[in-house]
Amino acid sequence: MKSLFRSKPVVILLGFLIWIWMAMIARTLRWTVEGEDAAKAAWAEAPGVVVAAWHSRILLLPSGWVRQMRDWPGRDAKGAMLISLSGDGEPVARAIKHLGLEPIRGSAGNKKKANKDKGGARAIAESVRLLKSGGAVCITPDGPRGPREEVSLGAIMIAQRAGAPILPYALASNPSKRFDSWDRFILPWPFVKGAIVYGEMLETPRSESPEALRAELQRRMDKATRRAEALVGYTLPEEAGLSAT
Repeated sequence: MKSLFRSKPVVILLGFLIWIWMAMIARTLRWTVEGEDAAKAAWAEAPGVVVAAWHSRILLLPSGWVRQMRDWPGRDAKGAMLISLSGDGEPVARAIKHLGLEPIRGSAGNKKKANKDKGGARAIAESVRLLKSGGAVCITPDGPRGPREEVSLGAIMIAQRAGAPILPYALASNPSKRFDSWDRFILPWPFVKGAIVYGEMLETPRSESPEALRAELQRRMDKATRRAEALVGYTLPEEAGLSAT
């Protein structure tokens, strides 16, 4: 079954369906947006921007790009998203291309598969090059394997090497389906309430401790996530996605 779902015809079909779903979600949800003015101003001044969002929101992530970020003035920023080299990532990589985003393939190494190339070094180098050229790279700092909604040092390392700030980017929808996966993956429904919250931009000077920056990014992402979930009607972060199937 796994080989069937990773065959080229099925991957192409899944990529097409994911693209359609992402585009429909971006255009049909009743969006409430907060923090756009401050984020837009910081975006225009930054040499490049790392956009940080949780892995469970992958189907929601392009919504902010489609609706706002790609049209923000100030510079002609290329948009990209860091996606794992796994077969599961291939349909998503194909889907985001239709939305004007470029996939950067690679992820952190798996300790259980130490001899398998996960493309991490190549992905970091490509991300840094794009950021230094004035682009934006979306990274899920808890992906590809978790722990869920815990910031790893990967996004910090890329941002510091590129001299780029990090924009916390939180999304929520209600009602939605939440799966019993490691990240509690969210399947958003069309024509429901949605929220996009741009958090406070985090500067990442090389003189700063990576661990201190990681802790501060965690705090800012948690704050933005709680606010996005409150805007669509959830009272607690852990309740998000559980009210509907």
